[in-house]
Amino acid sequence: MQSLNLGILAHVDAGKTSLTERLLYAAGVIDQIGSVDKGTTQTDSLALERQRGITIKSAVVSFVVNATAVNLIDTPGHPDFIAEVERVLNVLDGAVLVLSAVEGVQAQARVLMRALKRLNIPTLLYINKIDRRGADVQKVLRAISERLTPDIAPMGCVHDLGTRHAAFDPYGPADPAFLASLAEQLTQHDESLLADFVEGEAEISYRRLRAALTVQVQHALVHPVYCGSAITGAGIESLMSAITELLPTANVDGGPASGAVFKIERSPSGEKIAFIRMFSGELRTRNRIPFGHDGEGKVTAVKVFRRGSAVQSSSLTAGQIGKVWGLSAIQVGDSIGSARPHLASRQFAPPTLETAIVPCISDEKGALHAALAHLAEQDPLIGLRQDDLRQELYVSLYGEVQKEIVRDTLLADFGIEVEFRETVPICIERPIGVGSAVEVLGQAGNPFLATVGLRVEPAPMRSGIEVVLDLKLESMPRNVYKSVEEFHRAMTDTVRTTLREGIHGWQVTDCLVTMTDCGYTSPGTTAGDFSKLTPLVLMAALKQSGTKVCEPINHVHVELPAGTRSKVSALLSRLGVTTGETEMGDGTVTLEGQIPVSRTHDLQQRLPVLSRGEGVLEAFFAGYEPVRGTAPARPRTDGNPLNRKEYLLRLSGGRPTTGGVHER
Repeated sequence: MQSLNLGILAHVDAGKTSLTERLLYAAGVIDQIGSVDKGTTQTDSLALERQRGITIKSAVVSFVVNATAVNLIDTPGHPDFIAEVERVLNVLDGAVLVLSAVEGVQAQARVLMRALKRLNIPTLLYINKIDRRGADVQKVLRAISERLTPDIAPMGCVHDLGTRHAAFDPYGPADPAFLASLAEQLTQHDESLLADFVEGEAEISYRRLRAALTVQVQHALVHPVYCGSAITGAGIESLMSAITELLPTANVDGGPASGAVFKIERSPSGEKIAFIRMFSGELRTRNRIPFGHDGEGKVTAVKVFRRGSAVQSSSLTAGQIGKVWGLSAIQVGDSIGSARPHLASRQFAPPTLETAIVPCISDEKGALHAALAHLAEQDPLIGLRQDDLRQELYVSLYGEVQKEIVRDTLLADFGIEVEFRETVPICIERPIGVGSAVEVLGQAGNPFLATVGLRVEPAPMRSGIEVVLDLKLESMPRNVYKSVEEFHRAMTDTVRTTLREGIHGWQVTDCLVTMTDCGYTSPGTTAGDFSKLTPLVLMAALKQSGTKVCEPINHVHVELPAGTRSKVSALLSRLGVTTGETEMGDGTVTLEGQIPVSRTHDLQQRLPVLSRGEGVLEAFFAGYEPVRGTAPARPRTDGNPLNRKEYLLRLSGGRPTTGGVHER
């Protein structure tokens, strides 16, 4: 049986979880449709999901349609949980993006569609809620063309719109207007079809158009649009047929076992469970498999998803998604097996907010750290930081709703009540110029049996951190590392760890670090000599180069009645927003601009009042810009290699050490 790994994505409240329920019901997996409002759906299994009526964690269910086993992954719609969606995108064969016939194209839908297009994931569009008062399918279709993609193919029409009797009527081969419209759309990506279409070729049959549609959908060139209602079941039959007929099934490769981990959870007994998509080969119980950089573990149990639930199996094969036990050190994002699949780099914004988290009972600090470590396993972007000097813990966040979920989860699952300090934006640092430093083995002040020389310089925006070795082969510590590659990997890890906190305490990025000097003694030098000396040298080089602190920026799109423009523009000006292009039409004004993330919440709170409740705000992460005025600093948690005396005192357990790093 063929497999299809399908993602259901949407802006919050567009109805994707209700659609999942309806698909399971139509496929005969469940006998009764659950309700999001009542907390009885199959995929929202967490207590907090049931209480709040939103999806927080991705969930997998399965059903069979037309001899195709569909593994359906329901993802969160709220932007605070976008990290869950990102991990899922790497394992999909196709997707359904759900839109509301009432609310139309909302902010998160635009973010999701951009990511789907970047990854070339074949995607169907489903306009939900055609039974709701205020539904306007034609308006949504126009918005899709203008704000998502012009490459769409409406596959039917709706009658009795906005009533409980609303229905979706699919177009067919006997509809000449549909055939002409479909041909016009498909010819944009098919030269042969275009030639026949231009020449007025009468023999462009529906069969040929349908075949071309399938090819173009599977190459993510065109996106069919279906309409319906997850509540009444309207349009579901057409959507289910499209899922199995138009979207590509999983490629099955009989080569070495390879896969990717997109989710981690814990069993009631605390055992780690990895959700794995297999790309090739087979994973069997009792197999020992490599994963991540250098991890390895023995598979003790496997469950595969089959007709709505996860069932025990002896193996997980190519194209399948399953739950795997026994890999205690595995992490979200790890590739597994000997053939490592290429996973896409980040498609969405990083978390841009951080807050200190404090237990209400001071004696529970250790328990809080352990609990947060468990949560960070499931969501690495929580970014747990610990300040040993101040005895404080910090977590990274996307927004206030995520903060509330973290708080409620800690209380419900771990019995720990917490408070949060002020939420602040997470800045970054970028090098300004070039800086170099060296510490030579045997010279006064160097307590380590190693020589390390480093040069730091700026790199292109969004390039991250690159580490290169500019060394003679004989200078590399062969008695410590097995190969040049192992030494390079170790130095890269140390540099990246050190640059988590720059001159002002923020993570340093967009820089090139070159190792220019290296020395060792045999057999005295150890890996620890390099890992402990490198932070001192690197911080000295960084201090010489200098850094600029940059804060996260959102691009904002504001739609409001023309009569409220002056008041809203005044607010934007006070918040430091320089508005760009303004469009007038139908009594509506559209303003575009950029605003610091730290001020976005203020705009969200005040816009409804100033726009008489009619203003619509969309905010998208737009990168980082240098901070105006005094650069904010963040307390250090790394032992402070900027202060040599303090750093060495901590390494020696309080024994004073003297000396200095030599800057070039």
